[in-house]
Amino acid sequence: MTVWTKTLAAALALGGTLAAPVHAETPAASAPAPWIASDFAVPTLVEGPGFKLVPLGPALVEIDYRAYMSSIAHLQATFTRSTGWPNEGITLKDAMVDMETEAARFAARSSFAYAVLTPDGTRERGCVYIYPSKVAGHDAQVVMWVTAAEYEAGFDAELYAWTQGWIARDWPFRSVAYPGRSIAWEEWDAAVAKSKGG
Repeated sequence: MTVWTKTLAAALALGGTLAAPVHAETPAASAPAPWIASDFAVPTLVEGPGFKLVPLGPALVEIDYRAYMSSIAHLQATFTRSTGWPNEGITLKDAMVDMETEAARFAARSSFAYAVLTPDGTRERGCVYIYPSKVAGHDAQVVMWVTAAEYEAGFDAELYAWTQGWIARDWPFRSVAYPGRSIAWEEWDAAVAKSKGG
């Protein structure tokens, strides 16, 4: 069991009110059917202004690892709201397990995790994750992060605006939640707890 899987288990045991590491997030078991249309061609390469999105997987393990390990404090404060992920104890072996898991989920169409890379593919600027919604009234939830350096450069706001347009234009969802952005984390956590009967 990896470091972030243990953290996820602890968060779920407390009713989901703690922010679990998104890399380890388990897709909602009771997602609305269908969570995504069976004939929808999931994008595997998307080019944006100054970046491109590709699915996370084993081939990206080293650059993904470098990106989030360069921004531990930043991501704990702005993204996961937890000390579980990322943390200094994560190894490259742990990271590979994570990448294999994300690739398997993508292939199974249970969730879609993308690396946001520079156009030449040599550096990861952040990540975008698309999950079944845990809250009624939404058919998907989207979360994202950028490295501390990219955040300081203003890329977080750029990526969020671009992602909203991309999801609305190219994905078959009617209502998408952006926890921590269009809806406050506290409000989202409360809605998730309520959906679980908490």
